[in-house]
Formats: sequence, C-alpha cells, structure tokens
Amino acid sequence: MIITDQQNVESQIYKARQFCEDKGARFTLLREKIYALLLGHEGAVGAYELLDELKLTEANAKPATIYRTLDFLLEFGLIHKIESTNAFVACHHFDCHHPVQFLICDTCGEVQEIQSVGLKDTLNKQANSVGFNVLKQTIEAHGTCSACQ
Repeated sequence: MIITDQQNVESQIYKARQFCEDKGARFTLLREKIYALLLGHEGAVGAYELLDELKLTEANAKPATIYRTLDFLLEFGLIHKIESTNAFVACHHFDCHHPVQFLICDTCGEVQEIQSVGLKDTLNKQANSVGFNVLKQTIEAHGTCSACQ
C-alpha cells in the first residue's frame, strides 16, 4: 500500500514516533525522513535508491547513514526487508507482532503484505514436529499483480 496523501503520511509518521517513544527510543528527524520516503513507494526500495532520494534534502548523507537508520526501523518493526531483492518496504501496522508474507510483482515491483494465520500455524506445527522452534517467519512469493496480468 502506497501512501501518497500528505495527511496520511503525517499520520503514519506520528504513529511511528509515538510507538518509538513508548518503547523508549527516539524517532529522529532523519529516521522520519527515511520512513517517509519508504511510505511514498509502492514497491520495495533499495538502500542506495533511498540514499539518492535523501541526498535531495541531506547533501552529506552517506551509505552508513541509510544503513544505520534502516537497522533501527527494522528493529522496531517499522519496515520489512525483502530478502530476495535486498530492498525495504514500510510496515503500516507495526504495533503488532505478525508473521509476514509478501506478494512481489516481478513486472512492476509492487509489494503487497498479507497475513495468513493459517500459514503460520501450519509452519509452526511442521517445524515443531521436527524439534524446530520458529522465531521469525517471512515468506516471499514472486509473480504478477492484477494490474500487470
């Protein structure tokens, strides 16, 4: 889901700031800017693409700036990493712990986040049957979205 309406972006940023403060962390202006950039993208975005966008307002931004901020945003569940493409997407419901499944369009790059409790339960049951404890689950499905079919 892309957030293009400025009021919705500001609302999401406000929720993120409150969430971080409730957890005892600072949602700095830089973190806010990078999170806002991610909110403005429909698909996943690579770190260097974010760096290029950030340099439009922060000329001295370096790769380490982006990576430190992405690490923070990941740690607090404000974003997700798409492992198969090494890119990032904003999470719009970060205040809950949830298993993640992504539908990734290989044509346009759109990423949809879905949640399937049944899938999580099935995976946990199968993992437990072989003595494995799942701590984190992310599933990525590549294909074609309805707009590109």
